[in-house]
Amino acid sequence: MADRYYKGLRDLIEALDRKGKLVRVSVPIIKETELMPLVKLQFRGLPEEERKGFLFDNVVSVTGRKYDASVAVACLAGSREIYAIGLGCEVGEINERWVQAQLSPHKPVLVASAPCQEVVHLGKELEEEGLDILPVPVNTPGFAGVIRTTASHVFTKDIETGVQNIGCYGGKFIDRNIIGLAIAPTHHGTIHWMKCKERGMPMQAAIVVGAPPSVAYVSVTNLPYGTDELDIAGGLQRTPVEVVKCKTVDLEVPAHAEIVIEGEVSTERRVGGASFGEYTGYMCTGEGKKDYYMKVTAITHRKRPIHSVYLSQFPPSESSKSVQIGMEGAYCKHLRHDCNIPGILEVVWPESGGGRQICIIRMKKRNPSEVWQALSGANAFSASEGKIIIAVDEDIDARDPDAVNWAMTFRMQPHRDLHVIRGKTGGLDYSAYRPGSDREEQRYPEGRGSSALLIDATLKWPYPPTSLPKKEYMERAQELWKELGLGPLKLKSPWYGYNLGFWTKNDEENAEFIVKGDYRAVGKKLLKIT
Repeated sequence: MADRYYKGLRDLIEALDRKGKLVRVSVPIIKETELMPLVKLQFRGLPEEERKGFLFDNVVSVTGRKYDASVAVACLAGSREIYAIGLGCEVGEINERWVQAQLSPHKPVLVASAPCQEVVHLGKELEEEGLDILPVPVNTPGFAGVIRTTASHVFTKDIETGVQNIGCYGGKFIDRNIIGLAIAPTHHGTIHWMKCKERGMPMQAAIVVGAPPSVAYVSVTNLPYGTDELDIAGGLQRTPVEVVKCKTVDLEVPAHAEIVIEGEVSTERRVGGASFGEYTGYMCTGEGKKDYYMKVTAITHRKRPIHSVYLSQFPPSESSKSVQIGMEGAYCKHLRHDCNIPGILEVVWPESGGGRQICIIRMKKRNPSEVWQALSGANAFSASEGKIIIAVDEDIDARDPDAVNWAMTFRMQPHRDLHVIRGKTGGLDYSAYRPGSDREEQRYPEGRGSSALLIDATLKWPYPPTSLPKKEYMERAQELWKELGLGPLKLKSPWYGYNLGFWTKNDEENAEFIVKGDYRAVGKKLLKIT
């Protein structure tokens, strides 16, 4: 694949179409009841490599309303391959692209005019139509109690430093010009809001929908506070992101975005919550929830915009895939460079943990202490991510649950290699508190916080070889497999035997006798043992 970048979402969609990774739906699809269930089927019934992005060109409401807009789902991170297309690189290059983007960021370039402001809605229009012009689908029909944006990249600013932040926060439609912003206490947007509250002023915000791929990817990734994610987005695409000033708020947003919703977030008033699905695989009840009150001051968009949606909720999903890949790049850079552990080879966040709560660190350790340095460093990166953090050796495929379970079973002793740490936030994890608990209990359960389990599943001393045929014999077996026409193979690692340090010269000699057909030579040696 040629190394390239996409200025906007529609450029990516065209690339997906060319590569056979897009499903175009032109028949009428009801956004409240039909759209998301249709896409969800592939996440419940197809392997990841067969997933595609969906583009709906004929979206209607259950009330009969038609929209002069399209809806894109799973076009950003429906699979690791789709994500790689979005970055303009090969799948195997994603992690290093993320590491280098943080080491070599590109600051955005300001332009005077932009496609995202081809159409501008202000004033009375917002009261009469406003948010109703957007074809926002319902993610979990039958359970969701609110219309909610998902791939909504919220721009806010630190009023002390002027540095912008991008966070992927859900936007719940309250009225035609009112949005309830769901910003968690641990998110950087909350820090911006608190600084505004201290000064008795509202917080300005801009919700970008249909962002360029690189911007979408950084918005769901936890980066250190004070980092301008637009700089990292420029690093991801290896060229600066073009930005334009908003019409009614003092923020700069991607010039090639599809839709921008500008507004002011009150620091005095909140709005109630309603049920919605979350990445944990469970619904969040609206009881006791309060969101930030955002008054919409402008809506700008391209002509016939594309409303981008993350297929979220039950893992695996598009949101868990996007979070997973971004977290892997951020943590790999953090551990390898910031924590000074050069032996970090890979950091994996499986989708089964929502891309946020199970972390596997594959490493080549120089000494045993580096394992605990890596485990502690990963735990310290975020108060809300990393419930189970596992370190494995370089020979373990960190993306294969069977391989990780093998390491956990036979390279770890619970009394010696486990450590539990308190002090994490409760987040959305119902195992930490009962549904319906008060907000403080959810933030910091039992007054001591939730916990993280750190596991050293690396080898502590030399082991005998893995009990598989040597590589040369397995390679010959593959040749025979092809000759017999037995179909394609997808080999799991390890697929051949290798030495792990504890293997005697006598063991090696005996094995050589056996493959030469001379078992009696071994027998003579064994008869001498009394």
